[in-house]
Amino acid sequence: MTDVFEQVEEEIRSERLKRLARNWLPIAGGILLVALIAALGWWGWQSFETSRAHAGSVAYQRGLEALQSGNTAGAETAFTEAAEKGNGAYKSMALQERAGIALTANRIPDAIRLLDEAAKADGDPLLRDTAVYKSALLMMDNGATLEDLEAKLEPLTKEGRPLVPFAQEALGMARLQFNKPAEAREVLVLLTLGQDVPDSIRQRAQAAISMIDAGVAAGLPAIVAAQSVNPPAAPAGPSPEQLAQAAQAQAGAAQQ
Repeated sequence: MTDVFEQVEEEIRSERLKRLARNWLPIAGGILLVALIAALGWWGWQSFETSRAHAGSVAYQRGLEALQSGNTAGAETAFTEAAEKGNGAYKSMALQERAGIALTANRIPDAIRLLDEAAKADGDPLLRDTAVYKSALLMMDNGATLEDLEAKLEPLTKEGRPLVPFAQEALGMARLQFNKPAEAREVLVLLTLGQDVPDSIRQRAQAAISMIDAGVAAGLPAIVAAQSVNPPAAPAGPSPEQLAQAAQAQAGAAQQ
């Protein structure tokens, strides 16, 4: 009888194992299949982003070399290729270079449009905020309203953004341009108190505050207009080398 009981129990266990296998093996297989597809997709995305970064880098460098040699048409072609074939970082950088070419040719609306496109091309804060800042500078003397300028500049003044002092100065100048000295003074005072404000910006803010307090700030809009056409080198944001480092960093992140 003991042997019979053991045989029955063994058959019951065997039947349970079969039933478990029928119920769970398809689920386990499905989970493994999804994991495999996800891994392959991630690897494919990384490879795609790396190849785009390389293509953008080659075309972007070719554009810089064409600019240095005075070949504007060649530079425009190369930067267009970099924007089309490169990843987000190189697309943003290339569009900003094209905006510079348009500005040199006095095609201000085209320059503003290209900068706005560059701001949307990549999520890197340095690339994005630089494009927005440059666009706002050009808009100051080209029919923009104060509301348009504040909409672009105020987000750039928030804590943690990479171009806070530059954006604060531009915001103060925009408000002066629209005869809002009290509002301009508020943001300019922040520049005189900030810890990470470049000396040149701090000095300009102090001078502007002195003019506002003396009631002679009416002449400042003319200075703002001149700066918007020919932005000073210092507030123009990061250098091409810094922008290239940002793009390379993104490419490196895609490879990890």
